[in-house]
Amino acid sequence: MLNVTHLKVLEAVARHGSVTGAANELHYSQPSVSHHLGRLEAATGAKLIQRVGRGIRLTPEGELLAQRATEILGRLDAASVELEARVGLRAGRVRLAGFQTVLSTLVPRAATELSRTHPGIELNLVDAHPADGLEMLRAGHVDVALIFRHTGTPFEEEGFRLTHLLDDPLYLVSDQPDQRLEDHRDSAWVGGCEHCRAATMTACEGAGFSPRIAFSCDDTVVSQAVVAAGMGVAILNGLALEAHQAPGIHATPIAGFARSIYAATYGDPPDPPATTALIEILSSLP
Repeated sequence: MLNVTHLKVLEAVARHGSVTGAANELHYSQPSVSHHLGRLEAATGAKLIQRVGRGIRLTPEGELLAQRATEILGRLDAASVELEARVGLRAGRVRLAGFQTVLSTLVPRAATELSRTHPGIELNLVDAHPADGLEMLRAGHVDVALIFRHTGTPFEEEGFRLTHLLDDPLYLVSDQPDQRLEDHRDSAWVGGCEHCRAATMTACEGAGFSPRIAFSCDDTVVSQAVVAAGMGVAILNGLALEAHQAPGIHATPIAGFARSIYAATYGDPPDPPATTALIEILSSLP
């Protein structure tokens, strides 16, 4: 019967063209390499090695078996990698930082699918603004950070790797239907944090005016309540409206404006199997 160790020795001898080279690579003594070759010849009943002066060469039978050994060992390595990946997905943990609107829309759907396909993986979640999520990611406190970027947002520092998940359209939210940005030059506006407010400023300036920010609020539910009460207007994203749309408000798409949602990881690839599985699920969500 063929032995994997014997095949490894024959394959190494074939590549190096010598017992010495094979012995150095495998960390065996030269007599040990010769012993393995002898055992392999006994097992196959074929002469595999010929002495040529001070060196050796493979017989035609030896060359044939060495070629097959390369194939067999390659398949064993591939099987080992695949098995490790599968075993890694039977148990483990992935820690995710996300902001409000993805935690209330994308992430629950991804968590359901992750639980269905990889029930052994534990998913830990933390609510964090994108900038804070990136800091947690760099510090090693989380494995994935969900972030958004608007046009013109400065690129992240070197070391972060981004996987695009979707483009999230922006909407003008008011208490009247079919409104335009130009209709609210003199209106009071609800603005979020500095990072979120940039989209409102850019969209309004593109319409020819600077918005008067009368209310500062990061909570999209509160923002909608302010709008529904007739106290102002706002620009919100589609995910926020998917998570919650208050009675009495109307959302009008703003053509040409969207934010891009990314899954960020940090450091050199590859990512751990559980992290990769979660990102693949997030990428595949409708």
